[in-house]
Amino acid sequence: MAKLFREANVLYWAGSLLQFAYDFIDHCLYRSSEPPPFDIPRLRFVNAGLAVSYAQTPPTTSHQKSKANIPRSGYLVEELISGDFLKYIHNMDCQPMLDPDEPGYEIAEFLACTQHIQYVKTGGLAFISDYQGDSELLTDPQVLTHPTVNGGKDMFGDGNIEVSVSKFEKEHICNKFCRWSGFGLKSFRAEEEGSLTMDK
Repeated sequence: MAKLFREANVLYWAGSLLQFAYDFIDHCLYRSSEPPPFDIPRLRFVNAGLAVSYAQTPPTTSHQKSKANIPRSGYLVEELISGDFLKYIHNMDCQPMLDPDEPGYEIAEFLACTQHIQYVKTGGLAFISDYQGDSELLTDPQVLTHPTVNGGKDMFGDGNIEVSVSKFEKEHICNKFCRWSGFGLKSFRAEEEGSLTMDK
């Protein structure tokens, strides 16, 4: 049961972090004098809830009236994803899993940009990883946090690979979404090294 509560917690926080990124994006779009040269994909995490069934214990004496309810089983119930399911970004990476010529690549690029936004706007403390779903709904994310978050105590389970947060600036390569001047995002070293390699 504890694992289900943790999964539901991760889904809740991932939804909040993604909305946090969209709030930043929408604010930048509103303030910009010119629209970006691309469309902004609009995705969200599935609605979900915990369903728990209980077993009633029989009274220990004939005079006992109250019965204790004990959780018997639990389920994480999620909204149905009916479109083509894609893995956009792996849990141990901050780059799209898809190739540029594959369907969904532009969404994967955009989601990599949301990681950049989340990382910067949380002061390098957290971002969403393991992005997967269809073109509108996402599910089963991981929230990666810096080792200093929550006093070093893991809040988000086994999928929280803290070293990925520490290495984000070295491994993230900015794409067209990150580079749009309206967002004002700082480019990281990985992009500079990537461009130097391509120039050789």
